[in-house]
Amino acid sequence: MRHAQGELLTIDVTDRTASTEPIDERLAAFVGGRGLNTRLAYDRIPFDADPLGPENRLFFSTGPMQYSATSFTGRMAATAVSPLTNGLVSSNAGGFLSRNFTGAGYAAVELVGASDDLLAIHVREPDDDGTPTVEFEEVADLAEAPVPAVSDRFEADRGLGPEHVACVGPAGENRVRFASIMTSDSRAFGRGGLGAVLGSKGVKALTFDGDADAAIDIEWPDDAGEVHREAATSDSIMKRQGTTSVTELANEVDALPAYYFSERSFEGVSGISGDRVEEKKYKKGTCSQCAFACKLPTRDEQRGIETEGPEFETVMAFGSNAGVDNIVDVMAANKLCDELGMDTISCGDVVSMYLASEDEFGNAELVQSVVEQIAYREGVGDELAEGVHRAHEAFGVDDWTVKGMAFSGHDGRKLNGQGLAFATANRGADHMYGEFYPYEYPLVGKDEALEPSGLEGKPPKLVEKENRNAVLDSAVICKFSRGIVTDDRLAALLDADYETLIDLGGRIVELERAFNNARGFDRADDTLPYQIDGFERALSEYYAVRGWNDDGTVPGYSDGEVVGAADD
Repeated sequence: MRHAQGELLTIDVTDRTASTEPIDERLAAFVGGRGLNTRLAYDRIPFDADPLGPENRLFFSTGPMQYSATSFTGRMAATAVSPLTNGLVSSNAGGFLSRNFTGAGYAAVELVGASDDLLAIHVREPDDDGTPTVEFEEVADLAEAPVPAVSDRFEADRGLGPEHVACVGPAGENRVRFASIMTSDSRAFGRGGLGAVLGSKGVKALTFDGDADAAIDIEWPDDAGEVHREAATSDSIMKRQGTTSVTELANEVDALPAYYFSERSFEGVSGISGDRVEEKKYKKGTCSQCAFACKLPTRDEQRGIETEGPEFETVMAFGSNAGVDNIVDVMAANKLCDELGMDTISCGDVVSMYLASEDEFGNAELVQSVVEQIAYREGVGDELAEGVHRAHEAFGVDDWTVKGMAFSGHDGRKLNGQGLAFATANRGADHMYGEFYPYEYPLVGKDEALEPSGLEGKPPKLVEKENRNAVLDSAVICKFSRGIVTDDRLAALLDADYETLIDLGGRIVELERAFNNARGFDRADDTLPYQIDGFERALSEYYAVRGWNDDGTVPGYSDGEVVGAADD
């Protein structure tokens, strides 16, 4: 099985030291990316770690596909205990960082400890004798600087542009629980608050600088070239509208959350649709090596707003869910979140929650003000920075989260399989963990489509989807490769049987679950704020397919030890 190459670089932020160790067995067993990070986190983070304490560890890694030149591979993974969910969370980001990270020569980088002084950490290729080349720079002048200013600083001082930088904005420094780690200025390790973890360590930014083309020479099968050609020649609507191409479909089938989840369609959808986004798109946008080019550089000259996006989830959170029907207002919120370093989904949902409590739906100026207050923890923003789960009671509204994570779109009240996927996901109410919604709109062919209502027969398919996505996150391959990176091609790219890969994905999901079990998670956390007929029966079936206990715990788990499928 193909896997990432190199050692683990451990950076102790407290002592300002760096050391390396071989992790060949871990790489062979878990490939890279999310799988590798999960194994390392399980081994090295105390089960009782405070997410914002120095004992939490933050892992970055790529996978074997970052050594290739094929499409859908401009991504990398980050993992830590989440300050938002209190469980293990992995997130991945696109852009152009992954090749520079790979070129620095490490399979994974781990941060532990915390600094009293604000730091930037610069990682380059090791010396000829293998000694890590890691520089610690005090950057007090960058305190609460927005993300573009951080990139500008390192480009001016070190010739390292945004594609070399992973950083936090003011939100990360202020430990907003849904703060993002940003790279390439507008790409985010978004869900789960990993920006708050980095900020809690006193780290403003990391830079990675190496020659990715010279890092590893691997012979790839013809499938890699076929993937790249199909990405280039595809006529997918995503090339014009990104994920916002689904906005009006979601609205038509009553799966578009609106007015802080009180409704499932939005009468102002035409003002925030994919067509409106396409009208504002002014050039192509992509990630490293990818010919699919589905990103959305957008601009409104009248208001002087230029951003990347918004994607569908941002349109939902800052548009329909906030009662806002003007795409330029959504663009403005998107831009602000990128600059301040916050997940647009969680931020948009918590702002929508606040609008509901104040009866201010549609007030775009208030939205902008509250977003800034959250990032700097000023006024009402201080409480909202804790997220929906922790703040909802104070505002007298319902808790629209799973495991503390705010919902993305694709409403599970209509798309019932996606509802189950929100509940079972180890990281909470995120649409990409199980990614079941394409079968229920449907966005797939008739032979794969499923009825949106009901849960009969869906748990086994959900298990396979979660497992396959864990493999994609470990390779690392973009999930928008759907239909191009087929099962056969995925197996060829990773040089393994497809069944072996699905088993690997199951081990990753199970290891995440076992870590969260050790932190007190069980069936009681696999819940939804709404009812779906047959939900409890389907949840038990899901556990049975995975071979877990009916209480949502991994069998053989005791005091943090796991036997069975989660072992190497």
